[in-house]
Amino acid sequence: MSKTVLPTIRLNNNTLMPVLGLGTSQAKPGEMLQIVKDAIDVGYRSFDTSVYYGNEHEVGQAIKEKIAEGPVKREELFVTNKLWGTYHREDLVVPACKKTLEAMSLDYLDLYLIHFPVALKEGDVFDPKDENGKLIYSDADYVDTWREMEKCVELGLVKSIGLSNFNSQQIDRVLEIATIKPVVNQVECHPYFNQSKLINFCKEREIAIMAYAPFGRPGSKVLYVRQDAPLLFEDPKLQEVASKHGKTVPQVILRYLIQHEVAPIPKTSNKDRLQQNTDVFDFELSSDEVTSIDALDVNIRIFICPQFMGSKNYPFYLEF
Repeated sequence: MSKTVLPTIRLNNNTLMPVLGLGTSQAKPGEMLQIVKDAIDVGYRSFDTSVYYGNEHEVGQAIKEKIAEGPVKREELFVTNKLWGTYHREDLVVPACKKTLEAMSLDYLDLYLIHFPVALKEGDVFDPKDENGKLIYSDADYVDTWREMEKCVELGLVKSIGLSNFNSQQIDRVLEIATIKPVVNQVECHPYFNQSKLINFCKEREIAIMAYAPFGRPGSKVLYVRQDAPLLFEDPKLQEVASKHGKTVPQVILRYLIQHEVAPIPKTSNKDRLQQNTDVFDFELSSDEVTSIDALDVNIRIFICPQFMGSKNYPFYLEF
């Protein structure tokens, strides 16, 4: 596999983040160790995980082994992790971050995100439910959580902090009290849900967008994902543009997002696709092609997370 040097985005704290990363959610147990090692060999330097994904140890072990082998140094990597809702209470944020660092065998994270604005009953059960099977929420306010995220920076546990799945009103609430601005908002973003309003909103506030699910939902069967959404890979316009450039539809999608200054984190467990996903820097979409892909937006959110709809902080009621 040939190695690609990936371009970077400069964040509002002057940190450089690779414009393309590897997502690790919904991975099968045991598969991330080799995938991350292969990805490092290809040229990936950005890796996104979460305590909720259950693979922190594997991702961290792969990083540790590749550093020991010598092809990469820790300072060349950009490791993102997320704080889950059961740790939103103020006294739990810093300990949760330290626990994550221990699980990953890391001295620091490059980016730590609040995974979702919804707080859940405190503890190590990630989906706490009552006797009727309903999620149990917490009164913890993500604004108070944010102050503790700032402490993670002050303690040297993390380099940068940010948000995930926050809407515009929630972002502004955080900004009102923040002494350290969020550098990133990680959200679902793809041609059928291009998030143009949220992207512009965040740009005005110097917050970068990291895009999960850039390919929509190929193969995803989890309960919080809409199963009736159309498949991006079968879209005629995307197929036409891909054919014109001698590229695949996934490569066109990644290129489209990157040209919108969005940093996608596609998932794959396939070695060849790891390489293909990095081969998007040797072509450029014309302004007409970008406009034609913009027009594909049908405002279809796939990751609707209906289990959180009972929370006052469920973020997806707003348009953006």
